[in-house]
Amino acid sequence: MAHGNIEQLCINTIRTLAMDAVQQANSGHPGTPMALASVAYCLWQRFLRFDPEDPIWPNRDRFVLSNGHASMLLYSLLHLCGVKAVNPQYEALGELSVKLDDIKRFRQLDSKCPGHPEYRWTSGIETTTGPLGQGLATSVGMAIAAKWMAQHFNRPDFMMFDYDVYALCGDGCMMEGVSGEAASLAGHLRLSNLCWIYDNNKITIEGHTEWAFSEDVATRFIGYGWNVTRVGDANDLDMLERAFRTFKGTADRPTLIIVDSHIAYGSPNKQDTSAAHGEPLGEEEIRLTKRNYQWPEDAKFLIPDGVREQFQAVMGHRGRQMREAWMAKFDDYKRHYPELADHLYRMQHRQLPVGWEKDLPTFPADAKGMAGRDASGKVLNLLAKHVPWLIGGSADLAPSTKTRLTFEGAGDFQAGNYAGRNFHFGIREHAMGAILNGLALSKMRPYGSGFLIFSDYARPAIRLSALMEIPVIHIFTHDSIGVGEDGPTHQPIEQLASLRAIPNLLVLRPADANEVVEAWRVLMQLRHEPVLLVLSRQALPTLDRGKYASAAGVAKGAYVLADPRDGHPQVLLLASGSEVWLCVEAYEKLKIEGINARVVSMPCWELFEHQSQEYRDSVIPPAVVARVSVEQASTFGWGAYVGATGEQIGMKTFGASAPLKELQKKFGFTVDDVVAAAKRQLQKARTPS
Repeated sequence: MAHGNIEQLCINTIRTLAMDAVQQANSGHPGTPMALASVAYCLWQRFLRFDPEDPIWPNRDRFVLSNGHASMLLYSLLHLCGVKAVNPQYEALGELSVKLDDIKRFRQLDSKCPGHPEYRWTSGIETTTGPLGQGLATSVGMAIAAKWMAQHFNRPDFMMFDYDVYALCGDGCMMEGVSGEAASLAGHLRLSNLCWIYDNNKITIEGHTEWAFSEDVATRFIGYGWNVTRVGDANDLDMLERAFRTFKGTADRPTLIIVDSHIAYGSPNKQDTSAAHGEPLGEEEIRLTKRNYQWPEDAKFLIPDGVREQFQAVMGHRGRQMREAWMAKFDDYKRHYPELADHLYRMQHRQLPVGWEKDLPTFPADAKGMAGRDASGKVLNLLAKHVPWLIGGSADLAPSTKTRLTFEGAGDFQAGNYAGRNFHFGIREHAMGAILNGLALSKMRPYGSGFLIFSDYARPAIRLSALMEIPVIHIFTHDSIGVGEDGPTHQPIEQLASLRAIPNLLVLRPADANEVVEAWRVLMQLRHEPVLLVLSRQALPTLDRGKYASAAGVAKGAYVLADPRDGHPQVLLLASGSEVWLCVEAYEKLKIEGINARVVSMPCWELFEHQSQEYRDSVIPPAVVARVSVEQASTFGWGAYVGATGEQIGMKTFGASAPLKELQKKFGFTVDDVVAAAKRQLQKARTPS
C-alpha cells in the first residue's frame, strides 16, 4: 500500500471509530472528529513530540482538545497511537490508556472514554475540557510554564525545556469571552510556543454561525499580536504541514491556524449541524459514509492492518527517540547541576524542596494585629524563596492582595523576561483561573489573587481545578462586608457558601496571622486539592496562643480555640475568619458572668469533614445543643453545625456602603450581639419543648 494510501487509511479509521462509538452510545458528536481527522493526523504524525510509552515525560509537546465535545477524535488517537496508562504515582502500567473496549463503551459508566476528555481519568489527556474556551485559556498557562521552566532550568548544552503547546478549538471556543482574555495576554507575552488551530466550520448547535457570530477572527487575532495563517481545506495534508511549519518558524508571537472544514457524508443532502453537535448519524447514513470512504459498510470499530503500525513507525518512533535522548541528557544534567536536577524532579512529582518551611514565622500576640492579607504576603514571600516554582500574581490587584514577591531576583514575568516570578494577568479573572490550571498541569505551583467578590468571574476555572484535582492556590482578599465604603457591589455575601459547595475545593478562612501561617503550611503540602485562601482587608487581633489553643489546629479544619477550665461548655460559639475574635471577646464576657462557653475556630469546613467522627464530636459535642455561628456572609451551610435550634449570625441581605464599624453595628456583628445570642440559646436549651 502506498504511503499516501496508508495515511488516508489512518485518517478514515479515526473517522469511522468516531461514527461507530457515537452510534453505539446513541449520544455524542461525530461531526467534528470526522472533519478534523486529517488535521489531527498531520499534527500527531508529523510534528507532535510525544512518546506513547511515557505520556507524562516532562518535555513532551502538549495537545489540548478545547472543543471537548469532539472527544472521540482524541480517544481514537490515544488508542491508535498505543498510549500507555500511567497511575497517580507516575508509574507506567504497561496497558493501553484507551482500549478498543473503552471506545465501544464510549460515554458509558467507568469507560476511559467519557463524554468529554477528563484529566487524571485517561492518560494522554492534558486537561479536562468541555466548557468551551477553557482548553484554550488553559493552554496559555502551559505555554507560560514552558517559557518559565526553560529560563529557570536550561543551561548551555542542556535544553531541558523547549516544548510547544497545541490547542484545537471551534467557533464556540472563539465566542466564549475567556478565550479572548487568554489570547490577549498570550499575544502580549509573545508566547511563540503556542499554536491554536481553529476549526472554522461555521456551525454551532442552533445552526449556522451567521445567526450570532460574524466577526473577522483573523483580524481580531492580528490585533492581539498573533501570527495568523489559513488552510482552505482541512483535508489538505501538505497545506496543513506548511501551516505547522510556519508556526515552528515563528519566534516572536503565538500562531493561529484557521482551518476551513466541511464534513462530507454519504448522503449529499445530509446537513452537518446535528451530527457535529450531539446526534448520531444513524445506521443508514453511516453505511453511506463508509461507502464514500471505500470502507466495509457493515464493519464496526474496524482498525485495518497497518494502521496501528503506521502510528508506531512515525509518531511513536519519533517520540521514543526524543524522550530517550531527554532522559539521557537529564542523567548528565544531574551530574552537572545537582540542585537544579533535584528541583526539576521534585517539581514534576509535586514534591517540595528540603527546608521549604524553615523560615515560617510565629506572630506574637497583638491586640491591634494585622490584616490577613498582610500576614499572607509575608508568609508567601518567605515560602517562595525556598520553592522556586511557587509563582503567580493577580488580576491587577497585587498591591491590595499583597501577593507581589519582593525579594531580590523575583522579577516580573514579561515577554522580555520569562524568568520573572510575578505575573500580571491584567483584569482577566476568568483567564487567570484557567491559566493557573495550565501552570499546575505543567507541575508548577501557581497562585492567583483578587477580591473575593470577583471569584464569581473566575468560578468556571476554579471548578475545573477541583474537578481535575490539581493544587492551584486561589488567594482572595476583601473577604466580607469589612470592605466597608466600597458598598454592596464589592461586599461578598453568597460567595463563601457557593465556593464551599464545590467538591474537592478547600476553602480556608483564617482568623489571625498565626492561622494564616498554618493555612499556608497546610496548603503547600497538598498535591490533589486546590485551595481558596480567603483573607481580610482589615486588621485582625493576633490572638495570644499562650492563653488560647495553638493555631496548628487549622490542619484539622476546626479546633477548640477557647474552652471552660473544666472542659464542659454550656454553649458553643462557632466562627471563621474575622468573626472568631468576636466570639473570643464574647467568651470572655460570658466567663465573667459565670457562663461556660467554647469558641470553635472553623477555618476550613472541608478539612474538618475529613476528620474522624470522634474528633468532630470532641470539637462540637452533640450533647451541647446551645450553639451560635458567626460569619459576615450568607448563613447558608451553617445549619449543619448549629443544628435546627441553633442561632446563625450572618448576612440575610446584601451589604451597604459605610465605614466598617457602622456596618457591624447595623448587621449585628458586635460582641454584645454574640453574647445576647449565646444567652438566648442557653434559655432555649433550658426551656422544655
